[in-house]
Amino acid sequence: MDKTEKRICLYSSLLVGLMMNSGKLLALRENGIIARYWHFNLGEWSFQLLYNIVFCFLMFYLNLKEGGTLSVFRNQKKHVMYVLANIIIAVPSIVVGVILQRVLFVYQSVPGGLALGYFTRFALSIILISIVIKIILLLREARMRETENQLLKNARMQAELELLKEQMNPHFLFNSLSSLSGVIGENPALAQQYVKELSAVFRYALIKGKTNLVTLQDELTMLRSFAQLITLRLEDAFKLDINVDSARLNNELPHLSLQPLLENAVKHNAATITKPLTVSIYMEGDLLVISNNLQEVSSPENSNGIGLANLNERFRIMTGREIEIIKTAGRFIVKLPLKV
Repeated sequence: MDKTEKRICLYSSLLVGLMMNSGKLLALRENGIIARYWHFNLGEWSFQLLYNIVFCFLMFYLNLKEGGTLSVFRNQKKHVMYVLANIIIAVPSIVVGVILQRVLFVYQSVPGGLALGYFTRFALSIILISIVIKIILLLREARMRETENQLLKNARMQAELELLKEQMNPHFLFNSLSSLSGVIGENPALAQQYVKELSAVFRYALIKGKTNLVTLQDELTMLRSFAQLITLRLEDAFKLDINVDSARLNNELPHLSLQPLLENAVKHNAATITKPLTVSIYMEGDLLVISNNLQEVSSPENSNGIGLANLNERFRIMTGREIEIIKTAGRFIVKLPLKV
């Protein structure tokens, strides 16, 4: 039993004990019917009440103890053995109670009344105990089912995340190597610096890739390295402006969320010195906004369908919220919900 179940059993034992023994308080009325057969004695009444409460709690404990004999009989559907085991516990308890009360107190009642009283009180107690035990078992079953459903949900989410990561990493690698090939052909010396920045990006992708969520600070640090790769290719035709309050840097978002957005901006827009591609990153409430001026190329490179759909799915799984995508005549905007 856990702490909650123990408290329920304790309070139920107190309630049942009081219910079963409250009738004898009627003996306090001198002219009452009960007073004719039983003289009220506070010590005797207190003993019966305490003994009844202890009996109830003992029955709760033995029936609900994980791995106990009664639990084994119940779980194995051995109903006859389960009932017999409870009877074997209850009958000696009644006998012991009767004997103790006869020894400790002067008995004044009709012949056989003491044993009959114990049997009646304990029989009714067992009925109430059985109801409470059934309720506790139903609560256990509900908690177990909820736990199993949560485990299945977590397993499904983890499988989806791993699949999305497997889809994204080859996509990232393919585009990076394609860009490197172009730089090598244009400027071999510049390619060395490109490889240095590229290694920093891949190091981040591999090390931080072991966790699903990363801080905004880590993500922006990687993005600056990735932006250097783009600057080495486009020079003054590309600009990155980051304006994020330092108080937001510890907020979290899915790993490698910003890199695909910057990559798509470069891939789908023209960038020249006279009309540079400008990407701005700033906060809007609890949303991280990534905005770029829209200068779509006449024949944009075909997308493999991963990009934004992948990013939106990862945010849906890990933060419970989806990204916002806004496209106007002059700008393309993506808003990412951060996890505080």
